[in-house]
Amino acid sequence: MDAAAPSTSAVHNYQCESGETIATTYSSTDSAMVQYKGSSYNMQIAVSGSGSRYVGGELEWWAKGSGPGSVSTLFRHMADGTSGELIEFCTEF
Repeated sequence: MDAAAPSTSAVHNYQCESGETIATTYSSTDSAMVQYKGSSYNMQIAVSGSGSRYVGGELEWWAKGSGPGSVSTLFRHMADGTSGELIEFCTEF
């Protein structure tokens, strides 16, 4: 799987295992706007071992790959900078 950051500008739509959908726009290689449950979260790039990890608004969006079939996860972001509870596991469609 390609671990590169998703392409910028276009809206990427994800279907989550819970039934929720997440729409994400990558306005640059350093930021993402994540729309989840009626709220928008401005997130900034953060250090990751693989994929692209964005943090903001006490949430963390971790995208691995780009395009239909790629997976992303939404976590709670802990005050110490680590990933907390898994909220959603999603696949881009």
